[in-house]
Amino acid sequence: MAISTPPVAQAVAHEAGKPQLRKSLKLWQIVMMGLAYLTPMTVFDTFGIVSGISNGHVPMSYLFALAGVLFTAISYGKLVRQFPTAGSAYTYAQKAINPHVGFLVGWSSLLDYLFLPMINVLLAKIYLTAMFPEVPQWIWVVGFVAIMTAANLKSVSLVANFNTVFVLVQISIIVVFIFLVVQGLHKGEGVGKVWSLQPFVSENAHLLPIITGATIVCFSFLGFDAVTTLSEETKDAAKTIPRAIFLTALYGGIIFISVSFFIQLFFPDISRFKQPDEALPEIALYVGGKLFQSIFLCTTFVNTLASGLASHASVSRLLYVMGRDNVFPEKIFGYVHPKWRTPALNVVMVGMVALSAISFDLVTATALINFGALVAFTFVNISVISHFYVREGRNKTWKDRFHFLILPMIGALTVAVLWLNLEKSSLTMGLIWAALGFGYLVFLTRRFRKPPPQFESQPQAE
Repeated sequence: MAISTPPVAQAVAHEAGKPQLRKSLKLWQIVMMGLAYLTPMTVFDTFGIVSGISNGHVPMSYLFALAGVLFTAISYGKLVRQFPTAGSAYTYAQKAINPHVGFLVGWSSLLDYLFLPMINVLLAKIYLTAMFPEVPQWIWVVGFVAIMTAANLKSVSLVANFNTVFVLVQISIIVVFIFLVVQGLHKGEGVGKVWSLQPFVSENAHLLPIITGATIVCFSFLGFDAVTTLSEETKDAAKTIPRAIFLTALYGGIIFISVSFFIQLFFPDISRFKQPDEALPEIALYVGGKLFQSIFLCTTFVNTLASGLASHASVSRLLYVMGRDNVFPEKIFGYVHPKWRTPALNVVMVGMVALSAISFDLVTATALINFGALVAFTFVNISVISHFYVREGRNKTWKDRFHFLILPMIGALTVAVLWLNLEKSSLTMGLIWAALGFGYLVFLTRRFRKPPPQFESQPQAE
């Protein structure tokens, strides 16, 4: 695609000559996909660790984390109104800062997006192997990948509908869990009463440990931004996607805070756990007995499938936008199936990457995703300042300064705290990946003698 082609003519030619992604998604479907990406039941996975760090104040840590995440969600909302395309942080940094920066942000974001489907396959393999040890592990990996790939090939609406069911299953089991907790509290378990502010405020509550806990649970929110990759498949995206981003983060936060509140009432400290770092099975056992524990663990499989479907859809769209820009070969990555109207080749490629779960380990895979997510969050906040405050000069009134400087700065500072707490392995592997991307950028731009190619479309009014 020639860079010199006028933007409007180029966009028209693109629209007329090739199949496009189908606009079929509604607000509730996008929010459900966002929640599926977050996986509401992830609160149980980290509870033991964060409870120990925060001295029994996990809900307060989640409250701090939610407050910080919402600032970045607001920045996403501002940018998606201006650039309602499927590229997420890649597109925003490209248009608002610089095409070279945009490429590196997109390249780094691929770490988060590309490996999350594989992580969900890894988790499914671990759960199912524990339940059926006699079955070869590769069968679970191939079967799980086949389901994710087939659903994403067919239709994004099909994925959204599947995720709606899976999220409702998780919420249902959470409701049953809370009911059992309430019964236990009435019988004298934990703090012995259904309502207490102890999980939020007590004599053992100290700000620094709670904030440290917040830096851990903040990673539970990774993925709330992934719904931006569905912009081109959403009706009235400029209005719908910003609402979906905010609601995904908000609803996810409400679920995390509410569930952790009741868990904390039942387990005021971690003394009851034999393995605080892996407390999920013990929480289910002590609250509901062995039968409930079995049902609860089965639901964790639903978690992985829901998150896997949503993340598979998201990375396929990011690759599609980078292919359409011709940053990656357009004939492959920019391809849309004429009947299904999905980025079919990307879906298949993501499935092939996910098959690496046969031999990949969970620690390494998890370390890879955090770096990419934090790069995206950081540059989304910077993009708001660059585009609105600097480039458009919306800095004359206090209202503009508040919206386009102060809010994104708070969002960036929140992300900075997460950077300070990033694992060394995540930082090391992330920097290696970024260096590879920089090398490819040098090649792509002929040692920066020309800008990275990009598909030009008309920005929307704020």
